[in-house]
Amino acid sequence: MAAKDGDTYTVERSTTVAAEPQRVYDQLVDFHKWVDWSPWEGLDPTQQRTYGGPESGPGATYAWSGNRKVGRGKMEILEATAPSDVRVAVNFEKPFKSENTSIFTLRPEGSGTHVTWTMIGPQSTVTKLMGMFTSMDKMVGKDFEKGLARLKAVVESPAAPPPP
Repeated sequence: MAAKDGDTYTVERSTTVAAEPQRVYDQLVDFHKWVDWSPWEGLDPTQQRTYGGPESGPGATYAWSGNRKVGRGKMEILEATAPSDVRVAVNFEKPFKSENTSIFTLRPEGSGTHVTWTMIGPQSTVTKLMGMFTSMDKMVGKDFEKGLARLKAVVESPAAPPPP
């Protein structure tokens, strides 16, 4: 059943990274590397993390549990097409339940990579109520900007490993 207008929300941010797409892709397709750039890392020093499935790529999972700033949930890489696209199921359990999809799109741009991070999710009763005061774009957009800035810094760092 197709969603009606107003039944979903979309948050999207982009940046350009001075590195080839494969280097950016390698950071996205391996949840173990997300601790270096995720905008939510560091919000709870006692945050618990659990990894499952393959080391990286489709089927890899990452579950987290932490304080109210971090919440609790699980992600799974659904699709990964090197070096251009990564699709991730993002399921939040706390502070409220929500099933979303994050999509990372990588496109060559000059000598670098244009990275777009998009999250699409349902407008639940909770998100509709929150929308009376703020939008998901305002709530999550700044986190995406922070995450993309961190991703850019990690990938552009001279200490970053060379591509295989």
